[in-house]
Amino acid sequence: MGFLYDYKNRKKEVEEILDNTDGIKEVKTFPVDTSFTYTNGYKAWATAIFVDLRNSTELFSNEDESKISKMIRGFTSEVIEILKQDMSDDILKEIGIRGDCVYSIYSTPTKDDVYEVNYRACVINTYMKMLNELLNKRKLPQITAGIGISTGKTLAVKAGRKSSGINNLVWVGKTVAEAAKLADKGNKEDIGAIVISSTHHYNIIDKQKEKNPSALTRWIKHDGFYSGNLTIPDFNEWIQNGMKD
Repeated sequence: MGFLYDYKNRKKEVEEILDNTDGIKEVKTFPVDTSFTYTNGYKAWATAIFVDLRNSTELFSNEDESKISKMIRGFTSEVIEILKQDMSDDILKEIGIRGDCVYSIYSTPTKDDVYEVNYRACVINTYMKMLNELLNKRKLPQITAGIGISTGKTLAVKAGRKSSGINNLVWVGKTVAEAAKLADKGNKEDIGAIVISSTHHYNIIDKQKEKNPSALTRWIKHDGFYSGNLTIPDFNEWIQNGMKD
């Protein structure tokens, strides 16, 4: 016989959750995780970035496990490093892996913060060139990725069960879901590797005019989003020149 679910008593628990959740507090930046309880929620500007491998199902089906392990580790380890390096806990709220996709979510109260996330996407796009050069030298298959970024006001609530040790922040709103969908578009047909939402594009333009004006013309406008193949010039040149120390 399977376990017995005490639905009568659990009904009371569910009603307590539904009836005792407090109102949502809108803040400039998300607080530390310890400020989240099972009855509150915070809403603030956030930026989500997803880096999603292309054609992974086919790739994983046609290559041996040793080669796949090398490629996946080469991909995930450095993408995670780029996304988290020099990011404080106040800004980097979550980072993880979903299947063949690496993602991170940032608290971005200023346009400078949004631009910083966008810059890291350009670093990742350049790193993929470096990784493919290293894979090629080892006669391993090349890989490509779509990089999706979305910015917007986002609600974060703590979800799980008290005392269970199983809990996490749940991000409510379109920002995180949109970033994942945009990543799925990247590096397909006429769409560039980096795909950004219209709101994200609006928030980086002023900073891009200041730091890298030539990049402004490299964003291609699509229906509801922008894409581009922006890279870091010095990093890209070093790769093209043979990656010599």
